[in-house]
Amino acid sequence: MTRMVKLGREGLEVPAVGLGCMGMSEFYGASDRSRNLEVLDRAFEIGCTFWDTADMYGPFTNEKLLGEALAGRRDGVILATKFGNSRGENGEWLGIKGNAAYVRQACDASLKRLGTDYIDLYYQHRVDPATPIEETVGAMADLVKAGKVRFIGLSEADAATIERAHRVHPVTAVQTEYSLWSRDVEQQVLPALRRLGIGFVAYSPLGRGFLTGQIRNRSDLQDNDWRLQNPRFSDEAMAANKALVDEIGKLAAAKKITPAQLALAWVLSRGDDIAAIPGTRRIERLEQNVAASAIDLTESETTRLSTLIELGVVGSRY
Repeated sequence: MTRMVKLGREGLEVPAVGLGCMGMSEFYGASDRSRNLEVLDRAFEIGCTFWDTADMYGPFTNEKLLGEALAGRRDGVILATKFGNSRGENGEWLGIKGNAAYVRQACDASLKRLGTDYIDLYYQHRVDPATPIEETVGAMADLVKAGKVRFIGLSEADAATIERAHRVHPVTAVQTEYSLWSRDVEQQVLPALRRLGIGFVAYSPLGRGFLTGQIRNRSDLQDNDWRLQNPRFSDEAMAANKALVDEIGKLAAAKKITPAQLALAWVLSRGDDIAAIPGTRRIERLEQNVAASAIDLTESETTRLSTLIELGVVGSRY
């Protein structure tokens, strides 16, 4: 049976391991549309029905891909998408937007691409520094009243912004990067969420693939993979960060699971209010990721994994 997680006091129940779909359209090298649809089909079959996308992925093509996969089974999927990182039809960057008119426009455009009349969880992808969060969330609340959105969320917001947003309308979930090598949220964000009764969704729980042990050198990435521009994937950073990955690999081998499963199990062990959305374009990896939600870690294993951060991480997240 699929392990479920309750997000927020409103009680949006989602599979503990969902599917981050960004890489199916952009950023992680070339992908195959038919294979992506096969992965989405398999995800539905095995209960991995928390699908995460955004209008900027592609741009726009990722939502269309999910719209195709949703046909005939919309009510069986918990669909999350995002607005705020504005891009043009040719992929050009148009800035971060959060004004009320833009929120309404973005939602209607996403609904059309997704082929649905409602979004289960609608996030502001990045906070617009030029627009008060009260205006943005007020517009999102109007979408809830209109029946276009069921629950709202924020992505990469700080604790103070989350609190201000939550006063306008209940925030169900906050999505931020969280993994064995990205633990900033533990300082202020997670404590604030638990005080307010807001769920947490961890993106890049596998360290953008590095924690799986499958990426050892820059040559393992395609030429058009954006990770080649990421500070943690420089030659120097990768050489230094292998120490962390090697330790994860040893612990995983002792437990007879994959490093990816161990890394996911650790994220999920951090609280029963946490879901994770690893991305993949391979069915076998999807199945392994979903199986990680059933893995129990001992106290000593959790402690050992938690102390690996002391090895140090070279390179910033972006």
